[in-house]
Amino acid sequence: MTAQERGTRGGREEGRRQLTVDLAMIGLAAVTTVLTSGVLAGETHENPDVVVLDQVVAALACGLLWWRRRHPLGVALVIQVLALPSHAMAGPMLASLFTVAVHCRTRTLVWLLVLKLLLMPFNVAQRPESSLSDTASVAMMLVVMTAVVSWGLSVRYRRRLRATLYEQAQRRTREAIAREMHDVLAHRLSLLSVHAGALEFHPDAPAEQVRAAAAVIRSSAHQALEELRDVIGVLRETPEGAGPPGDGTEPAGTTRPQPTLDDLPRLADESRGAGTPVRLDRRTAPGQDPPPAVGRTAYRVVQEALTNVRKHAPGAEALVTVEGGPGEGLTVRVGNRLAAGPALRVPGAGAGLTGLEERVTLAGGRLEHGGDRDGFRLTAWLPWPP
Repeated sequence: MTAQERGTRGGREEGRRQLTVDLAMIGLAAVTTVLTSGVLAGETHENPDVVVLDQVVAALACGLLWWRRRHPLGVALVIQVLALPSHAMAGPMLASLFTVAVHCRTRTLVWLLVLKLLLMPFNVAQRPESSLSDTASVAMMLVVMTAVVSWGLSVRYRRRLRATLYEQAQRRTREAIAREMHDVLAHRLSLLSVHAGALEFHPDAPAEQVRAAAAVIRSSAHQALEELRDVIGVLRETPEGAGPPGDGTEPAGTTRPQPTLDDLPRLADESRGAGTPVRLDRRTAPGQDPPPAVGRTAYRVVQEALTNVRKHAPGAEALVTVEGGPGEGLTVRVGNRLAAGPALRVPGAGAGLTGLEERVTLAGGRLEHGGDRDGFRLTAWLPWPP
């Protein structure tokens, strides 16, 4: 099911839910009106025609509740006006008050409550004879209004909290996708830049070297397009039931096999082919691999570090050390000496290290990096459950 189909189905379900709630609200207000009219008819000595008129006005107020979502304050004010000469408006009045508490600003709700309190003495004075005293009637009205307003406010803040949590989940997903795009494309584009630069500065290179560089460029461009297509696919469609990434390191819905520690030799070979000598020292226990999320994050750490070496210290040797085990965690170290030649002019403003630090932190680890006159070092520690 595509994202558009899910959105359409979700909209229909929300529409049905709102219709059910509206009908239930109108029905509850009507039942309250009927019960109130019965009590009034039994306790008052007024003309029966007056009771019938009250019921007609109350029925009109119940019908107005159909527009309570579109015009919550307007419906509440009209019902309040209708309630002045009528004595069977408790149901519609409370329903409109609940709607204002849910959909309107707090200031609007306060003004409506002030208006209701100002008109309450008039309503009590117009009240027909009853077994309840005026004080008891006012107290009961205040208790019921407080309960209804509290219920409406709780619904409003619960909806607001749910919307905030949804926005946060969406933002985490976008950030995860952005990190993935940066890590993948920065690595591929830096390879393209290195080999394209070699062709530019050595136009008289032997044909065999030119063909080899062109093959690397073509392969890197193809892999970059494939990986970019995967990321865009995540944006366009996420499998039903998938949500934000659980560990904050991988976008939901990714279908391609994700890299692990076993892919580090291939990553080192790609860097060597681009002119960056790499020594890879893996010291993890034989036959023991960390959880996929940990291995994936470690791979991204090494990938970003080697990309930075190519960008800022071209030709410098990089030493990659991976060690650890269950219970003690996985430590990844990447270090390099400063290059004698100029750095590549590749766009970047530290976003890679910032995103990498976020990725490691979300995975439950920590990242340290820094440089001096001798070179640059990056160390990441990731949890490896026993």
